[in-house]
This record gives sequence, structure tokens and C-alpha cells, in this order.
Amino acid sequence: MDLVPNETPPRIAYFSMEIALDPSMPTYSGGLGVLAGDTLRSAADLGVPIVGVTLLHRKGYFVQHLDELGKQSEQPSIWEPKEAVEPTGAEAHVTIEGRTVTVHAWRYTIRGVSGHIVPVILLDTSSPENDPWDQTLTDCLYGGDSRYRLCQEVVLGMGGLKMLCQLGMCGLETYHMNEGHAALVGLALAEQRLNGREVSAVTQQDLEDFRRRCIFTTHTPVPAGHDQFERQVARQVLGDGRIRALEKAGCFENGSLNMTYVALKWSHYVNGVAMRHGEVSRGMFPHYPIRAITNGVHAATWTAAPFRRLFDRHIPEWRSDNLT
Repeated sequence: MDLVPNETPPRIAYFSMEIALDPSMPTYSGGLGVLAGDTLRSAADLGVPIVGVTLLHRKGYFVQHLDELGKQSEQPSIWEPKEAVEPTGAEAHVTIEGRTVTVHAWRYTIRGVSGHIVPVILLDTSSPENDPWDQTLTDCLYGGDSRYRLCQEVVLGMGGLKMLCQLGMCGLETYHMNEGHAALVGLALAEQRLNGREVSAVTQQDLEDFRRRCIFTTHTPVPAGHDQFERQVARQVLGDGRIRALEKAGCFENGSLNMTYVALKWSHYVNGVAMRHGEVSRGMFPHYPIRAITNGVHAATWTAAPFRRLFDRHIPEWRSDNLT
């Protein structure tokens, strides 16, 4: 991927299942996506060398409607990517259920107050090379059954890492997993290291090397908010070798693949998103040192235009200095 003016080569990759980039792009559903978008906008303001990775979500989350009787119905939130993002021309491949799935990428550009560029890569499987079901994997945010969800997480974590390499961003210093949906980045790093060898051959030293490169942010402080997949589904989607590697790393709980444990096992730094949330998370996962960084917002995005003009006149540093 060619760099544009004011864009520096990224050293950090930020993986998130949803990122709020623009209200016209239904690539998010709520707080997780809003936080991800604000994080990347703040990174652009601060000049952080980072790249975002997410899925395209051609049909968004959904749009709700109420009829005259108050009955709720949902419809896809369909949008046209070519009107908002640009194709990169890059292509990567991941193995899902033993099949090769082709992944293409689109790019969205965030420009900070100083002009610094943060690129966001949106992964897309809607390609004629794929079978019809695989083409839908980047359609719906949080749609489908557990099989669909795990396949999406393969595209995000494993396909995302491969796509970064295709775009000339291989071997970055840090991989940030925003919630457990992105946890398979660690497994992708293992496959990359082993270069075709059985991934279950990963050693404890390999795991320690991966841990030094991975960071995990956990968000949801209730058990239901942590993705878990029955062993049969996990084996069907990932294959025996990957399952053996995840078992070896201790990523199963009560017979199910727990994506939070995958991320915890593969990360050297873990944080919650508020002081109280950090306390609750440490109670849920007592064997891990979970720190806390309180959620913030990107002030310029959420401040009304009249107040932006007022602040610009009297405290011009407010857009880039949160301590002002």
C-alpha cells in the first residue's frame, strides 16, 4: 500500500470487530465501535503510527422499525462501500473449514488535526472467487449463528494479519486486540512464525514472543459478553491442528473455546475500560493482571459546532491537548 503525504509506516495494528468511522457507514452498533473510532481519531491527532483493521459489514447491523401495533422488525442497513472507502487492490487468503477464502480490502483515511494519517483497513469476502456462503461473512455485524461468528473472527484476526502483510505492513511491533473477537491474531502470528508447519508445534518460547507483541482490551463485564464456541463448532471452523494449539495454550473452558482466554493467553498487557470495570474483570479472570484505562471520547467529534468555534477562539489547544 503506497503511503500518502503525512502518513508514516505503522508500528501498531488495532483490530476491532466494529469501528465507528462515519455516521453514513454502518460499520458499528454501539459503544465498542464508538470507542474504537474515537481511539483511532485521537491517535491521528497525536501522530501515533497505527493502522486500524475491521470488517466491511456490507449490510451493517440492522435498522429497526415499529409498526402501528408497536411490533418491531429489522432490515439490513445496506450501504455502498465505493462511495465512502477506496479499494486497495490487495488480496489475502485464509483457511476456514478446510476451504480457502479470499479476502479483499478497502481503505478509509482518518486525518488528525496536525495532518497525520491513520489508515483503516476494512476486510471484505464478497468476491466471486468465494462460494456464496463465504461471500456473506463480511455482511452482517454480529449476525448469524456461532459458526458464522467464529468464521468472521477468523477473517478479522487471521485474515487481517495476512492482509497487513499484503499491504506491506508485516512484522509490526504491537497488535492490539479490541475485545475477544480479534483474539485469533495471536494464532495467526503463530502460523506466520511456523511458516507452514503444524501450528500445534508452537512452543512456550513462541508464546512468550507473541505475548510481547500483543495487547488486549476487554470490555464486557458479564460472562454472556465473552464469545465461547462449542468444541465441535471450533474444530469444524478452525481444524484439528489449530484446536490442538489452542488446547495447548489453555484456551478452552468447560469444553468450549473461550475467545477471552485466547486473548488473555496471548497478551502481555490487558486493560479494562474503567477503574470499576478493571476491578470486575479481575474478579472474573483472577489469574491475570488486568489494568484499567478509563474510556475517553474524541472531543472534537462529539462537541457541537457552536462550542467548537467558541473553544477555537479561546482555548485553541483543546483539539489536540486533553489536559487543556
